[in-house]
Formats: sequence, C-alpha cells, structure tokens
Amino acid sequence: MKLAWLLVSACCVIASRAEEIAVSGGVLDVQFTTAPSAALRRVAQTWIGNSARAVATYYGRFPVRRAVLRITPSAGREPKGGQAFGWNGALITISLGRDATDADLADDWLLVHEMFHLAFPNLAEHHHWLEEGLSTYLEPIARARAGLLTPERAWRDLANGLHQGLPEAGDRGLDHTHTWGRTYWGGALFCLRADVEIRRRTGNRRGLDDALRAILAAGGNIEQSWEIDRVLSVGDRATGVPVLREIYDEMKAAPVPVDLPDTWRLLGVLRRGRTVTFDDRAPLAAIRQAITANPKSNTP
Repeated sequence: MKLAWLLVSACCVIASRAEEIAVSGGVLDVQFTTAPSAALRRVAQTWIGNSARAVATYYGRFPVRRAVLRITPSAGREPKGGQAFGWNGALITISLGRDATDADLADDWLLVHEMFHLAFPNLAEHHHWLEEGLSTYLEPIARARAGLLTPERAWRDLANGLHQGLPEAGDRGLDHTHTWGRTYWGGALFCLRADVEIRRRTGNRRGLDDALRAILAAGGNIEQSWEIDRVLSVGDRATGVPVLREIYDEMKAAPVPVDLPDTWRLLGVLRRGRTVTFDDRAPLAAIRQAITANPKSNTP
C-alpha cells in the first residue's frame, strides 16, 4: 500500500539502532521499533536483501538512493501491514513476526510490493489503481527475474489473481471504480495488457519495464507527485509506441472486458488446477518468456 502522506507521533520512537544495508545503487536504513533477537535480525537481513535484489533486477538499480525501512516486530511468523510513504523522504513501514524463519519469508511478496512503490510517483487519488496495480503486477515478475520464483510460479500467481480485476456490474472504469479488486488487480490487468502490447508492437524489443525505467530516470519516484498525463507521455516516448495512452483512454471510464482465457492461450500459459505449465508453440510464447527472463539473458 502506498501513501503520499506521513504522520509522525511520539509513539514512533525507534528503540533499536538503525542499520545500513547497501542495495544496488542505494542504501536502506533499517530500523526496528523494538530490539529484535539476533535470529530475527539475521532472517530480516536475508529477506530485505532478496526483496531489494528483485526490485533492482527489474529496474537495473534500486529506485531511490536512500530509504528508511521501519520494522515492527509482532506476534507470529509473517510480514504484514506494509505501507510506503514519500513525504519528507522515502519510507516503508512493515510488521514482521518475531518467529519468522528464512523458510517463512522465502515466499514473501509484501516487501517487494512496497519497494516497487518507491519507484513510481504519487498520482491523484482517482489514479491510485495504477500505483497499486503496478506493484501487484511487477512483484511476481521481478522475483522470477531475480531467481526467487520460477516463471511457472510467477505466471500461476498472475493467472490466479487477475480475474479479480475484471469489471463487475456497475463498473465505471478504473478512474471511477475504487473497489479492492479493481484497484489492485484491475490495475495489474492494465499493466499486463500494456506489457504484452508494447512487446507485440515492437517485436519484443521493448516492454513495460522500458517505460517504467524512463519514468524513474526522469525523477518519477515516490518522493514526487506527477500528473498521469506526464507518466503516460514519458513511458510512451521511451517505448516508441503510444500503448499506455491508448489503453488508459480505453479503460479509464469504461468497463472494458478482457478475455483472460484467450490471453493465457496466446501467451502459452496452461492452467491445470493450481499448477501452470507452458506451451512454447503459442503465438505469444516469446513475449511471455521475455517478461519473466532475467534482463541479462533476455535478448529477444
């Protein structure tokens, strides 16, 4: 979850010494609100490093030079309650279960989701779906690119979730329908459509990542506020095709249906119960492969 504002109160005193963790192109100031055990600190370091690596792999570097990661130890074994802020510096707050192990956190998506918010500017409230949709779409893809997930698992997660973003009765388009499903998964559906169409029109030479890297390079991170027109213009200029503008104009104020079964067929994503396999003879199989391939080996 991304928030553009930050309220600081006396209850937010940091009880544990901050620790700097170097990430690709940046530094994370890691702060625990209460002193963690040595075991939790070690587990957290691995979790933070893997999450930051996934985001840096997608963007080519960590999206901000410095950010604060404030962790509140809590009961249990899971992370929860993540939020990203951009007021007066980049900040992520999150809770982490005191009993968490490396195995518990190996499958975590939440911190990657919040770190992706650092790489995108704040938009007007009615465009919140794009901020959340990007993080929802990108986190399994980035983890696959970094070797933290298999491509099969990444596409399974998307295939199992994206139907929640389809318009329902009374839908008035992404800018005007602020349900949970349309905000997170409707935004992710926009991103999938854009990624595939950019790659289709450019012969798989460009993708959504080219648009997003250009936005970040132009200063569009969480510490900035942009109009959506600027986001679309910078992104489309980087890819050389007006896909972001066209799909936005199509989906912003209308309940555009998307044939997801046909999308999976074209990409060669075969769903069998809770598992996914691939058909590499499918018309858009090369696009599917490029989306989750590590950039160093992705040379379509």
